[in-house]
Amino acid sequence: MTTPLPQGLWPVMLTPFREDRSVDWAGVDALTDWYLARGAAGLFAVCLSSEMYELTEAERLELAARVVNRAAGRVPVVATGSFGGPVAVQAEFTRRLSGTGVAAAILIVSQFAGKTESDEVWQARVEEFLSLTGELPLGLYECPAPYHRLLEPRRLAWAAGTGRFVWMKDTCCDAALEQAKIAACRGTPLRWYNAHTPTLLASLQAGGDGFSGIAANLYPEPFSWLCANFATQPEKARELQNRLTLCEMAIRGGYPRSAKAFLRRRGLPILDVCRAVSAPPAGPAGEEALLHSSLLAELEDVFQQPTV
Repeated sequence: MTTPLPQGLWPVMLTPFREDRSVDWAGVDALTDWYLARGAAGLFAVCLSSEMYELTEAERLELAARVVNRAAGRVPVVATGSFGGPVAVQAEFTRRLSGTGVAAAILIVSQFAGKTESDEVWQARVEEFLSLTGELPLGLYECPAPYHRLLEPRRLAWAAGTGRFVWMKDTCCDAALEQAKIAACRGTPLRWYNAHTPTLLASLQAGGDGFSGIAANLYPEPFSWLCANFATQPEKARELQNRLTLCEMAIRGGYPRSAKAFLRRRGLPILDVCRAVSAPPAGPAGEEALLHSSLLAELEDVFQQPTV
């Protein structure tokens, strides 16, 4: 019997790098501890925010193992196990990834069918993958790269009904569709986590299991609080949702470099070095610093709140 994964906040972890762009393992440890101290229910390592496509295969495995070891059973860790190519190749990497101790290997939805291929083709390849990976727990991630493929509720219901999938990061960003997909997971082991800040509260009220979006990389505290308290403190939850939605508009410029710079301003011992090509920054460095300071001030009172 599969043990359900915890509800709540699952940060999509950044990967700290040194000046020479080698992985900063001490920074990985510090970041892991920092998220756990701020209410993370679990961690998603080796994801798009981790610059996973810029990591070598060996680094992906080492990063997953490092986060698992640092978490030391305090929370579960999931990591991506599918990076394209033949199904058998993706299954073989997932089997290796399972040896790191992750709670689930996450499948990138768009790695199992091309843009013009049907959902039936997608399902047939996932069925082949399932047959090659025994009983290993799996997850789903509607990652926007290599392209953005979304699962329809009925296809998600099929996946949930297999009993193999225990975690999902949803990126449809549509409240009505999110609620249909949450309903498709009901009564199965599959936990559903929203990546879209503006619809977070509505998705929690509809029975969603938590949040796994990029804003939680910068300020996890309010998301942890919202996931834990939305039902018991509805008025404050609505106020916080509105504030988080406004803040969301300011965090995407220059990501993920800007997120690392923000965390450095929050005291994390990491650099803003990236391997991935970041989006253009929102403005000159001084403007970015002012923006980050404004975000910190906007949410300062929430940082002081206990997560439960």
